[in-house]
Amino acid sequence: MVDHNSQSGTPKAAEAQSVFFTGLSARLLWLTVAFIMLCEVFIFAPSIARFRVQYFEMKFEAAHLTLTALEAADMVDPELQRRLLNQAGVLGMTVIRPGMPQRTLGPDMPARIPLLFDLRDATPLSLIRDALLCMLQSKDMVLGATGRSPSDPKVLVEVIVPEAPLRKALLDYGMRIFLLSLLISVVTATLVYLSMQWLAVRPMRRLTANMISFQGAPQDADKVMQPGDRRDEVGIAERALADMQNQLRTALTQKERLAGVGTAVTKVSHDLKNILATAMLESDRLDQSEDPEVRRITSGLVKAISRAIHLCTKTLRFAKEGPPLVERSDIDMNSFLVEIQSGLAPILETCDLTVSVTPNCHVRADSDLLRRTIENLVRNAAEAGASKLAISVEIDSTGLSVIVTDNGPGLPSKAMENLFVPFSGSARSGGSGLGLPISREAMRAQGGDMVLRDSSDTGAIFEIRLPG
Repeated sequence: MVDHNSQSGTPKAAEAQSVFFTGLSARLLWLTVAFIMLCEVFIFAPSIARFRVQYFEMKFEAAHLTLTALEAADMVDPELQRRLLNQAGVLGMTVIRPGMPQRTLGPDMPARIPLLFDLRDATPLSLIRDALLCMLQSKDMVLGATGRSPSDPKVLVEVIVPEAPLRKALLDYGMRIFLLSLLISVVTATLVYLSMQWLAVRPMRRLTANMISFQGAPQDADKVMQPGDRRDEVGIAERALADMQNQLRTALTQKERLAGVGTAVTKVSHDLKNILATAMLESDRLDQSEDPEVRRITSGLVKAISRAIHLCTKTLRFAKEGPPLVERSDIDMNSFLVEIQSGLAPILETCDLTVSVTPNCHVRADSDLLRRTIENLVRNAAEAGASKLAISVEIDSTGLSVIVTDNGPGLPSKAMENLFVPFSGSARSGGSGLGLPISREAMRAQGGDMVLRDSSDTGAIFEIRLPG
């Protein structure tokens, strides 16, 4: 049997190879190497320049010692000068000492020197430039350099040297710097890579694997992250993820239970509605009785059954209805609100409803959903005991707001806590608590919202927000 996962062409092997080259730690490895090599560039140029200066200083020292040896032996033999100059690596030299005549040696010194350098007044940038040009030069030339002898700063020395040995020495030194820099960068990057693997990448992979596993079975308690005892950012992330997963598990469990309860309530409401409909028919028959006492009792019974049927109907509608369908159109708010005012006039016999809108006020929204929302707020206020109602419109840079204000008793604190929670936010006895949640859902489906702006014992103010 062949283990397909062990083959290099399998998806797991390809993924592992991809992670090695493109993962966070791998990217850090390559970036560390690149940054160290970039820093070495700024070290390389001054180092090359310093090496060239030291090369010439060694020639100055050798030339000074050669002249001192010749003078001590009192020898002027050209062949001996040639051998000593060859050992010193110079073609010729000139030495200037305080209080003594200038002395020049060099039987093979060329008559013309193409390049002359005075190291006494050279700047760092000029030294770097000259060193780099020497390394890039392909022709063998003769150089002249002037500087002070390291053994006696009072002695001025000028040497004539071939450029080829200097260039070879610079290239060898540069290669040594490059190899050392590469070694340092690779070792440093490897250590950083291993540190990142241990400190960050492995915990991140563990977090990622846990999230993927939890995504497949969010209600399985075994899939919840088990945080370690780390006190750094990784430990904080593990504990935060574990808390979030536990909260999500709890929410999903409650959602499933509520869904089951909702299904049961829907079935009960459907059956109860049929039972109440039968009771309503029997109540109607009793309501036609000639006995006044029977009609009086039946009248209250009919009202109670009617409220029960209405509650069942609203519950079934809320359970079966999906998200509201939005059909936007241009609405002239003046005529729209006046039409609502006229339609509600027969219902609001004891309420005074006023409408205040600026001219030429338009908004794009679903007229049916907006009408139902406004009418629901007005009816709620009237049923709560308000005697004055006002509808106004406010416009700003973000959109339009319809403000519904009443002078009723306001909302109880208990109702305000669950104002937009289905079956929980009713402020009056016998209410279903579905009107405001449905209205808010209708506004949010259009990109707007509905909020309670204020509530006190002098009235309540609701705001219906619509985007511009």
